[in-house]
Amino acid sequence: MTPEPRAGNRRGRMRNRLLQGGAEPDPRFSLANERTFLAWIRTSLALLAGGIAVEAFMADFFEAGLRKAVALLLLVLALLIGGGSFFRWINVERAMRHKTPLPLPAIAPLLAIGGALVATAMISFVIIRPT
Repeated sequence: MTPEPRAGNRRGRMRNRLLQGGAEPDPRFSLANERTFLAWIRTSLALLAGGIAVEAFMADFFEAGLRKAVALLLLVLALLIGGGSFFRWINVERAMRHKTPLPLPAIAPLLAIGGALVATAMISFVIIRPT
């Protein structure tokens, strides 16, 4: 009869599979990486709330097409940034463990471009909207 694997062994195997070995970095760097991950998650949640708010409460202010486009853009940004933040966290953690250069952030330009698109839609609404 084979003994049941201990939870610590399973956690160690998962850690090795996700982080692909390497040396344990200074805990301060890992914790800073985790705080950055959580900041991206907060940004994603704010975009999610913004997308829901635009769709739910802006029917009197925006045409249906523009309202849906802005809400959809905010919701898609929330999805991409929320998902991308995990991959950013894991790639930075791997780089620290293997003492390689940190990867470039792919989600920062995504957020900047998405925010610019939302701002462009809002500016066009303000300029074009009849008073």
